[in-house]
Amino acid sequence: MADRVTVIGWDGSPLTAAARSALSAATLVAGAAHHLALPEVPPAAERLRLGSVALAARRIAGHRGTAVVIADGDPGFFGVVRTLRAPEFGLEVEVVPAVSSVAAAFARAGMPWDDAQVVVAHRRTLRRAVNVCRAHTKVAVLTSPGAGPAELGLLLEGVHRTFVVCEELGTGREHISVVTSDKAADHTWRDPNVVIVIGGTAAAAPQADSGWITGRAPDAGPRGWALPAEAYGGELGEGETELLRTAQLSRLGPRVGDLVWDIGCGSGAFATEAARAGAAVIAVDRALEACARTDATARRLGVQLQIVRGAAPHVLENLPEPDVVRVGGGGAAVVSAVADRRPQRIVTHAMTRDAAELIGRDLTEHGYRVECALLQSLELDTRAWTERERSVAFLLSGVWPERPA
Repeated sequence: MADRVTVIGWDGSPLTAAARSALSAATLVAGAAHHLALPEVPPAAERLRLGSVALAARRIAGHRGTAVVIADGDPGFFGVVRTLRAPEFGLEVEVVPAVSSVAAAFARAGMPWDDAQVVVAHRRTLRRAVNVCRAHTKVAVLTSPGAGPAELGLLLEGVHRTFVVCEELGTGREHISVVTSDKAADHTWRDPNVVIVIGGTAAAAPQADSGWITGRAPDAGPRGWALPAEAYGGELGEGETELLRTAQLSRLGPRVGDLVWDIGCGSGAFATEAARAGAAVIAVDRALEACARTDATARRLGVQLQIVRGAAPHVLENLPEPDVVRVGGGGAAVVSAVADRRPQRIVTHAMTRDAAELIGRDLTEHGYRVECALLQSLELDTRAWTERERSVAFLLSGVWPERPA
C-alpha cells in the first residue's frame, strides 16, 4: 500500500504550497492528461492516466511509495475522494481542495447557488438528471461524455429552459455560452464541466424561513401530503378527494429524479402534490379548462409542471418514459396503455367493484403485482358532529416486480 496518498484539487489557478510539496515527494502521480503535463509533476514519478478511478485506486493501493491524485475542482464534491476512501481499497487520503467546478460556474454566471440543485449526469443517470431539471428552477449538471448539453436539451423537449454552458473551466480554453434548451443540440460542445439549467415558474412569494439549507427548502409551501379542496379553488372531482389523494401519493411515493404522469389531472391537485415532493410531473387532460386550472394551481403554489392537452391513450405515445403513473380518468383502456410502458408503479381508482376487477385483471396480465382496497371516508361537521360528506372508492395499485420500487 502507498505510504501516503494526497488528492489535489486543481481549478486552473497556481498550485498551493501544500500541493507543490506533495507533488515534489510523489513517486506516482495520477490524473488527466493536462494534470500530468503540469511542470510541478516530478520527471521521475510514474504517471498514471486517470480513466477509471476504481482501477487507479487498485494501482495506488499496491504502490510502494508516495502517491498523488490530481482532479479538477474540489475532489471531495462528487469527486475521486469517495472512491479512493471506499472500504475495498483501504486508502487514507489527505486532500488539498480547490474551488469546485459548480462554484466556478455560478461565479462566471454571476449567480448565487445555495438555492440550486446539483446533479451528476452519466449515461445511466441522464434521465434522472433531466427530471430534476424539469422539476426545479435552478440546477447545476455535472456532465460527462454522452450526457452533456445536447442530450439534456433533447430530453427536455416540451420544457423551456436556459442553459449556461461552461466548457473546460479553469483552462485556457474556458468558454461560457448561453443558449435555450431547444438549441443546445445544434452545437458541438467541448466536454463541459457544468451546465447551469435555469427557468420555469418561480414561487408566487419568497419561501418562508429560506436561506438555511441548500437546494429547495423542504418546508416551502403549506404542510401536508394532500391539501384541502380550498387550496385548489374549491370543488374537486370524484377522484381527487383529500383522503384518496393521500392514499395515491403513499402508493406511488414520488421523489426527486422521478417522472410522474398524472392522466386526467382535473384541478391539478395530485400533480401539484407530486411536484411538491420534488418529482418532475407531466399533467395530462383532454379538457382545456382542466389544463388551465392545473396551470394556475401550479403557479400559485410555485411548482413546475409540464401540461399536455390531449385524449389518452393516444396522447401518451410521445411522452417520455415515466417512473410512476396516476390514472385519474379514462378507465381500463388508459390503464392498459400505461401498463404497456412498464412504469415502476401505477395507481388508479374505480367507483364499482366490477370496474376494479376489470382493471386489476388487466394489470395482472401485464405482469404487475396488484393491490386493491376499498376506501370509505365520512366527513363530519364538528360544530354539530353531523355527517357532511361521504365518499367511497376502490383504490388499485400495480407494482412492477422486476424493477426496484
